[in-house]
Amino acid sequence: MKVNFYATLRRIVGQKTVEFDLPEGVTAQYVVDAVVTRYPALRAELVDEDGRLLEHIHLFVNGRDVPYLENRLQTVIQHSDKLDFFPPVGGG
Repeated sequence: MKVNFYATLRRIVGQKTVEFDLPEGVTAQYVVDAVVTRYPALRAELVDEDGRLLEHIHLFVNGRDVPYLENRLQTVIQHSDKLDFFPPVGGG
């Protein structure tokens, strides 16, 4: 499963796209957990002390932000899905 990172998150990971070998049918939360396990430096950037995705972090599944998906972080992810992590973006 390919996961893409943008802006400051990409700098922490060291590359744009990372391949994760995850079982078929995991949830979006499972992916978040796998990301912070593999890249501990992302923990403070992505999740709160309870492991929940921070409100200002955007995880897109096939172009749709997780809060707008019917099952939110419990959405089942397929290997063919496109996953993108975005930090908050500022500017004008």
